[in-house]
Amino acid sequence: MELKILEERPNPLLKRTEYRFEVAHGTQATPKREEVRAELAKAIKAPKDRVVIERMHARYGTAVSLGEAHAYQTKEAALATARAHILIRNGLKEKPQKGPAGAAEAAAAPAPAPPKEG
Repeated sequence: MELKILEERPNPLLKRTEYRFEVAHGTQATPKREEVRAELAKAIKAPKDRVVIERMHARYGTAVSLGEAHAYQTKEAALATARAHILIRNGLKEKPQKGPAGAAEAAAAPAPAPPKEG
């Protein structure tokens, strides 16, 4: 996997630097978001928990993926600014639990008492 940064733009208002990048992956499959985050963090010399990949697309028939990423000044700025589903994709936030676990918690809650007649 070969990473090349195409553009770097500082954005002081949102406390981040925005990057456009290209990943050449030869005969391999499209790399995982986690691998690209690690490689990008190493290239820009930033902690991995502050790097958020916004989008990454592989063009059909090529071994090149283009993407956009943001490197925040602090982890708190990343958590406050980036959209929730992007943070979940990047592993910086847990996905809210739905389904059986939520139903079990609802079943464990006490039922409201029936009204008293009298």
